[in-house]
Amino acid sequence: MNYSFSYRFKVLRLLVYVMGFTISSFSQDTIQTVVAQKGDGILSLLRKQGVNPYDHYDDFISLNIENLRDSIHLYAGRTYRIPSTELDTVAIVDSIQSKTKEIKKIEGKVYPIFGEDYEIVLPKSKLLKGAVYYLVSGHGGPDPGAMATYGGKSIAEDEYAYDITLRLARELLAHGAEVYIIIRDENDGIRDERILEIDHDEVAYPNKTIPLNQVARLKQRVDIVNSLYKKNRGKFQRLIVTHIDSRSVGQNIDVFFYHHEKSRNGKKLAESIHKTFQKKYKKYQPNRTYSGTFEDRTSLYLVKKTHPAMTFIEVGNIKNKKDQRRILEPENRQALAKWISEGVLLDYKLGEIGPIR
Repeated sequence: MNYSFSYRFKVLRLLVYVMGFTISSFSQDTIQTVVAQKGDGILSLLRKQGVNPYDHYDDFISLNIENLRDSIHLYAGRTYRIPSTELDTVAIVDSIQSKTKEIKKIEGKVYPIFGEDYEIVLPKSKLLKGAVYYLVSGHGGPDPGAMATYGGKSIAEDEYAYDITLRLARELLAHGAEVYIIIRDENDGIRDERILEIDHDEVAYPNKTIPLNQVARLKQRVDIVNSLYKKNRGKFQRLIVTHIDSRSVGQNIDVFFYHHEKSRNGKKLAESIHKTFQKKYKKYQPNRTYSGTFEDRTSLYLVKKTHPAMTFIEVGNIKNKKDQRRILEPENRQALAKWISEGVLLDYKLGEIGPIR
C-alpha cells in the first residue's frame, strides 16, 4: 500500500511519541496517574498520555468513577488513574536494555472525511464484517435544523448530529463494517470543540446538492438509501438516522429511539441500542434514572419510506441547558457514538429476523 507523504510523516511522528512514552512507562512500578489541568477532558487527557482515547474511554471511567462529575467530567487539580494498555498502533520488538525499537507492522486505513487528526482508522475486530450501515445525520446544506445560542454564539443541530455520526461511522469501520455516510461535509471532519462553526456546504452521497425544500430534501435521502439497499441486496443492512430535538427551552430529554411499527428488525435494532444506554446509565450514573424510550413512529418520513431496517435517534434538546452539556462536550459526543456502536454490535450479534425489515 502506498501512503502519502503527509500520512507517513504523521505516523512517524506518532511512533516517535509513542516510543518515548513506552520507554518511560517501563520504568514505572505502579499504576500511572496524572493530574487534570483546567480545560482537560477525558479524551484530551488520555491522548496526552499516549493512550488511545476511543479504545479506553470506558476503562478510564471505570477506574475513576468516584472522581468524576456526572460520571464523565474531570475536576481540575485532581489525580486520575490511566488505564494500562498495550500499544495497538505498532508492534515494537527489541530489548529494553538496548533501547532500540523496530517497527514491525502498521495497520489501518485512511478515511479523509474524518479530518486530519482522525483519518487513520485502526481495526479493533471483524465483528461487523459483511454488515452494511447507512448513516444519515439530520438536516444539513441549506437547512441547519434546530438553532440555539450558547455563550453568545449560535449553534445548529446539523453540525452536532454530523459530528456524532462521524464518530459512530469510525467505530463501525473499526469493527469491519461497510459504512455509507449519506450526509457529508468533506472539510469539517470530527471536531473536538464545544462550539462547532456553522456552514452550509454539506452534500448528499456521493456529491449531490441538498435541496432547500424539506420534502425534496427528505425524498433525496430516501432515494439514495433505497438505491444503495437494492445494490447491497442479500447483505445484513441497517440505517441509523441521528437528530437533535428542539422542544421548549425548559424541556430536557434523554436519548430516544424510533422504528417502523411493522419492522421487527428495526425494533430489534432500536431496542438493542436502548438496552445499551440503560446499562451504561446504570453503571456510570447510578443515581440518575434513564427515561429514554424506543417506540414505533411511522409518521416520520425517513422511518416510513426507507427500505432497510432502521432506527431514528434523538440525542437531546439543543435548546435546553442540561442537554446542551451532553451535546456540546466532545467527550459526550464520543460517548454517545460509542454507546450507539455497542448497541449496533449487540443487534448484529443477535442476528437478523426474516428476509426484509
